[in-house]
Amino acid sequence: MNQKKKIIESYCLLFTDLLSITTAYILAILLRYQKFRRVMEPELHFLGCVCFLLFCVIYSFLLDWNREFLLRGIFVEFMAVLKFNLFMVLSLQCFLFMIQRSFDFSRLVMGYFFVFDVLIVWLVRLLMKKILRAYFTSKSNVVKIMVITKAAALEKTIVQLKEYMDIDYEIVALACVDADRKGEVIEGIEVTADGSDVLEVARQMPLDEVFIHLPEGNKRYVKHIIYDLESMGIACHYNIDVIEGPQKEIRVGSFAGYTVVTYSINHVDYRRMAIKRLIDIAGGLVGLMITAVVMPFVALAIRIDSPGPILFAQTRIGKNGRRFKIYKFRSMYLDAEERRKELEAQNEIQGLMFKMENDPRITKVGKFIRKTSIDELPQFFNIVKGDMSLVGTRPPTEDEFEQYNSHYRRRISMTPGLTGLWQISGRSEIVDFDEVVKLDLEYIDNWSLGLDIKILFQTVWVVLTGKGSK
Repeated sequence: MNQKKKIIESYCLLFTDLLSITTAYILAILLRYQKFRRVMEPELHFLGCVCFLLFCVIYSFLLDWNREFLLRGIFVEFMAVLKFNLFMVLSLQCFLFMIQRSFDFSRLVMGYFFVFDVLIVWLVRLLMKKILRAYFTSKSNVVKIMVITKAAALEKTIVQLKEYMDIDYEIVALACVDADRKGEVIEGIEVTADGSDVLEVARQMPLDEVFIHLPEGNKRYVKHIIYDLESMGIACHYNIDVIEGPQKEIRVGSFAGYTVVTYSINHVDYRRMAIKRLIDIAGGLVGLMITAVVMPFVALAIRIDSPGPILFAQTRIGKNGRRFKIYKFRSMYLDAEERRKELEAQNEIQGLMFKMENDPRITKVGKFIRKTSIDELPQFFNIVKGDMSLVGTRPPTEDEFEQYNSHYRRRISMTPGLTGLWQISGRSEIVDFDEVVKLDLEYIDNWSLGLDIKILFQTVWVVLTGKGSK
């Protein structure tokens, strides 16, 4: 189980278990006494609820009773819940006996609670199985993986991976390095690359991780593959028998039954990433409310200024190559994309981006909403949806992405953002695409929640002062 999946699963189950216990306890109290003010020994019964909650926390983390939660069937889950509740009730009884208060605690409350909690926890956990399975296997959360191996090991490798991989992994491509097997389908997975073009294929497809199984492989070739994939921001799992200590930060562990060394330039604390996501959702909802307030006025101004839709939608490249539709208030004429080819010679940025100070494609209203960053307000929808973050890297266009080398590709190894270092550093004053890449990689390498908060405050100042926007 990968770290992100384990953390999400553990904390979701802990939260629902604590909520279920509290609900069951309240129902037991109400059934026994009808009203809270009629409870005999209220402090003792409150202490009993606290003990149940503490037991749940200890039992969950020290005994890890949620192991293989998603693989357990209905009956197995019921028995696990029953066992959990038996230990919990017995623990409270022992505690009450030790403090010599066991006869003061209502037996009916204990009995009612046991029945209610078994049923509630069991039913909630069955619901959580469906929710977590749907979440982990959704298009935006599934971990896309490429398998690189030899012809003799193709079928065996895929069979073992499918047998042992967690549900949040999806094999999307195969590469056979010692034979031309492109176009063949092995266990439902197409061979899309060989030894000569595997890096090119990996560079241009949505991909999160790579599993390399090259028994008796050329070490120089393997080293080249790993270094290049790592430079793209793609995590590599290399199946090895003898570990030679490389001069890099690595993680050694198991992957689908294999012993692997995972090479990854990005080491993320998923607990902090979960907090970042919560901040994104909260900020995105606030942003959507602001967007709803200003939208009628902006829409009217856009319509009066030029014919066409209010919103502009464009396919952008998100985290690790995922495509998504980005939304903005339209600031250009409808033929802007066609006219860009005529203006390429006037591009003021060196490299893959296009920018010019007096772009004739921008409408009068467009100049104002760009200057004030109002045109970017609809992106709060992308943030709530999860395609973007409040703070991140700049999302590239498809044309730009198709020209990326391995160094450029690493800038999309993190979720793109509404703002970032590139924006607070004077986005319109940057005249070299490599400078944008440098800022994005600096953000990735030094990411922290504190840095995000700092960038958000600086962004507000940049927007209010209009610094760096044209």
